[in-house]
Amino acid sequence: MAEFFSTYESPIVYMVLEALLGLSLYLPLMAGQLSLASPGFYALGGYIAAILSTKVFPSSNNLFPIPFLLLEMLIAGIVSGILAVAVGIPALRLRGIYLAIATIAFVEVLRVVSLNLDITGGAVGIFGIPQPFQSQLEYLWIALPLLLISMVLFYRLERIRTGRAFIAIREDELAASAMGINPTYYKVLAFTLGAILAGIVGVITAHFLNTWNARQGTFDASITYLTIVLIGGSRTFLGSVVGAIVLKVLLEIILRRIADIGGLPIWLAQFLRDGRLIIYGCLIVLGTIFFPQGFVTPDILKKCKKQFLNLFFNTSKQIS
Repeated sequence: MAEFFSTYESPIVYMVLEALLGLSLYLPLMAGQLSLASPGFYALGGYIAAILSTKVFPSSNNLFPIPFLLLEMLIAGIVSGILAVAVGIPALRLRGIYLAIATIAFVEVLRVVSLNLDITGGAVGIFGIPQPFQSQLEYLWIALPLLLISMVLFYRLERIRTGRAFIAIREDELAASAMGINPTYYKVLAFTLGAILAGIVGVITAHFLNTWNARQGTFDASITYLTIVLIGGSRTFLGSVVGAIVLKVLLEIILRRIADIGGLPIWLAQFLRDGRLIIYGCLIVLGTIFFPQGFVTPDILKKCKKQFLNLFFNTSKQIS
């Protein structure tokens, strides 16, 4: 077991971080908005962490202080939230594919700006971001509690007034508006909450990678996170978590192990290692055909809950 964690510590941490990014994309989808802006806020959070940790906070040869890391997460969340409100109010007047195009343009604008600013290091980026932990696996002390807290909050969100308003807008915006729900307010709220989460994850990832540049927030990243949500399930928050686990295990462990098998053609081994976007595209096409709501759906969760309760009560009766 120790050998497994030492070998795959980086994919394990990435799996948790990508689950969080999937959740940040799920929030606008929960309100019926196909927003692909999460990589932009993710990149923004990473730059905030990189700049603060290398240029503002005092540096030393020891580990980066955890309180400074938490402060960076707070600052990134606030800045991302303010920017999300400024962008979301005009952008969320659009719907469907037009909103997706607008948010992709937003991501590209942030990328181009970061390429042309001295403070962001231009195309080279920022190197030497200090580490708060001695090993990559120790990042789970920050990432895993954040994921668990987010899942609890999402669970509650789906059952309170705000979450039900999100779902009502997703199902029928006109009917939701007729019932007294303000679609603009709730759309901007969902967009902003997703941006805050993406910015916080960017802070953790910047320290994890030890470097940050414009390649972190691109259209490719948008496709990656959209695939996580669509494959896992876009009707419940658990879908993003399951999607991240499935894709990371599939692409980082299974396919790479297959690629390392001797005797395979060079082109096939290279494709299994680097053809990630092609595989993502195929998964999106196949997933929308055979699993239109993803692997995890509310109906499946209800059936699992019912079976668990039946098993629990039957076991209790046998014991008594």
